Amino acid sequence: MKALLERYRDLLARDDESFPITLGEGGTPLIHARRLGAEMGLERLHLKFEGMNPTGSFKDRGMVLAVNRAVAGGARAIVCASTGNTSASAAAYAAAAGLPCHVILPAGKVARGKLAQALAAGARLIMVDGNFDAALSAVRRLGDEGVAVVVNSTNPDRLVGQQTGAFEIVDALGKAPDALALPVGNAGNITAYWQGFGRYADAGHTPDAKLPRMLGFQAEGAAPIVRGEPIEAPETVATAIRIGNPASWHGAVAARDQSGGLIETVTDDEILEAQRMVVQLEGVFCEPASAAGVAGVRRLAADRRIGPSEVVVCVLTGHGLKDPDVVQAEEGSLTPIPPGFAAIRDAMGL
Repeated sequence: MKALLERYRDLLARDDESFPITLGEGGTPLIHARRLGAEMGLERLHLKFEGMNPTGSFKDRGMVLAVNRAVAGGARAIVCASTGNTSASAAAYAAAAGLPCHVILPAGKVARGKLAQALAAGARLIMVDGNFDAALSAVRRLGDEGVAVVVNSTNPDRLVGQQTGAFEIVDALGKAPDALALPVGNAGNITAYWQGFGRYADAGHTPDAKLPRMLGFQAEGAAPIVRGEPIEAPETVATAIRIGNPASWHGAVAARDQSGGLIETVTDDEILEAQRMVVQLEGVFCEPASAAGVAGVRRLAADRRIGPSEVVVCVLTGHGLKDPDVVQAEEGSLTPIPPGFAAIRDAMGL
């Protein structure tokens, strides 16, 4: 299979542009979630599992384009603010490009699995005593002063690259879905998907030029768009969407309004229950933030705001191994038993 940026070159590339850097991003599976759909009363529910990207999240789609263009532009370094996934992706692509990567992260607010990825790839980490929004403010200034190229979603190349997720969904289904659900944190992904569906339709690749309703879901404790104002101290178990002032706020609102969709909240309990359902019914392990879209769709289906025969795609934005702490907490409740066959069989209840 061609590399992602080459596969969609006609929609992405500038004149005579080359894309030498790739880690094999994109081409993630679109899984027909039959058992999960049956549990929700939805016949045609699908999961776009972005955890199968090289660093385990959707961020790789935009990062590959941003870093290729940073290198072409003569960048000396790249920098990002991150609660986890962006740092892992930036560090990996910077390593492939031979560029230094600087990560500004909020103290105590990053999942260990993501931090380990950035460290392993050689990123230079700086922890600030503040939230994500404070870190991003500093990063933007670094970019303005030419210290390094910013690869957060404020970089337009990031959002252009992330549009490829929409292209792939249309390619896999043969059409656009009726609805697309996804978590909303910094709001770049809902913005990019909406732009991507429109761009693919305009290029003649979508039958009937049909576009989906965009369904975005924020965690209840980190829902600035739903509340209509920034949140100074956002809080949620879903670390990837623990953001109080999204950089792509206006893009997310436009996606919602232009598509006839919605942006609502889900609770942490609903998120964790949806995460368990996805892995126990479909065998797909996604991080808590990814499950926000599934939790939202589950509620909409229960309220009959989604029809049972509608084609619905939930974007699972990151792999569960990114943020395993919630699941690992159950390990402490295990009590050792004797290693003999009889004891093990009794414990199995067979």
